[in-house]
Amino acid sequence: MSTLLEVSGVSVTFDGFRAINNLSFQIGSAEMRAIIGPNGAGKTTFMDIVTGKTRPDEGRVIWGEKSVNLLKMSEAKIAQAGIGRKFQRPTVFEDQSVFDNLLMAIKKDRAPLPVLFYKPAKPDVERVHELAAEIGLTDELQRKSGELSHGQKQWLEIGMLLAQEPRLLLVDEPAAGMTLAEREHTTDILVEAAKTRAVVVVEHDMEFVRRLDCKVTVLHEGSVLAEGNLDHVTKNQDVIDVYLGR
Repeated sequence: MSTLLEVSGVSVTFDGFRAINNLSFQIGSAEMRAIIGPNGAGKTTFMDIVTGKTRPDEGRVIWGEKSVNLLKMSEAKIAQAGIGRKFQRPTVFEDQSVFDNLLMAIKKDRAPLPVLFYKPAKPDVERVHELAAEIGLTDELQRKSGELSHGQKQWLEIGMLLAQEPRLLLVDEPAAGMTLAEREHTTDILVEAAKTRAVVVVEHDMEFVRRLDCKVTVLHEGSVLAEGNLDHVTKNQDVIDVYLGR
């Protein structure tokens, strides 16, 4: 499997605090990865660097088959290159229907004129129905998004990201605040997505990570402490000391 994203030797310091310390990380083009670690381990900063929100002091971030340097690109260009990010709090257009939210997210020419005269073509409508089936919201398409449960809003936002056809999906604590049934459904959505793209999930919920059944990267003080399957990393004495033993 080809490497899609390669982060090497990246460091970043904020006001004398080293948030990321010589971090190296890579993920393949259709792979699921969970990132765990204590608060302050650098999980969010890592995502900020990959999406262009934070510029590291040193190191390289290389993307795709053409080995593009992401550090030279703006946040918007990085998103266009195929990196999608989902934050902890869902951001959907609450007054719009689920259908309209998904339709707006579909990859389209965003120039002002085409947007002004846009009428949904048949392929777009079909794509919305496909996405709704993928995230389990087929029966909710005509509902206002503001009426959805917390879990359903999270799925809608994942659907909106998938509509943009990212090659890498960064997802921050998707299980937070969900019921057990919602968490299980979220697992299914992400596992399905990782069959055709790279998915990185930052999560605290160990049961959720176990269900993802993927390689786990443990961060501590801004660098990789351990990597492997969940059983392997949870038996690592360093991981127990800094994270699990708390």
